[in-house]
Amino acid sequence: EKVGYQNIVLDPETQTVFLSKEGMRIGFGAIGKGYAADKAKSLLIEEGVIAGIINASGDMNTWGTQPTGEPWKVAITNPLNKEKVFATLPISNKAVVTSGNYEKFVTFNGVRYTHIIDPRTGYPATGIISVTVMAPKAELADALATSVFVMGVEAGLDRINQLPQIACIIVDEAGKMITSKDIEIDKL
Repeated sequence: EKVGYQNIVLDPETQTVFLSKEGMRIGFGAIGKGYAADKAKSLLIEEGVIAGIINASGDMNTWGTQPTGEPWKVAITNPLNKEKVFATLPISNKAVVTSGNYEKFVTFNGVRYTHIIDPRTGYPATGIISVTVMAPKAELADALATSVFVMGVEAGLDRINQLPQIACIIVDEAGKMITSKDIEIDKL
């Protein structure tokens, strides 16, 4: 009952935000780390750093190339066994962000409940284990990864495939990997 954008009142004149239901909170988990990674990248570029990779707790942002001239390689964690990697992505001047239910969750009566809430129902999102998004900016990748996680495989892929310079990897509840069009990955 405390979930939903319709319960947020914005006042442009006073630049205030009011939460209409007592006990409501706003969390920036869906975009906060990506925003920070983008700002750090901008600062380093302004200071003359010609290439780099930023890891903001798993939200990766890159520019330039490795000293060898090769693109950066970002590993994608296997959501069925987070001690292993299932693929690497060669990237340069892009961000890679993953949203998943394998880090923050609770199991109750044999059912896993994730921290990612579907605002349509107010309950944890289901059907997907992880979504990895590649985009020009980490903040955008962060927002899209969480959105696709909530939207589901079909709607999420459809949305990603309509966006230029955006790609994703989805792992569904059965452990099947589904990719958007125009994605280059190195499966391990």
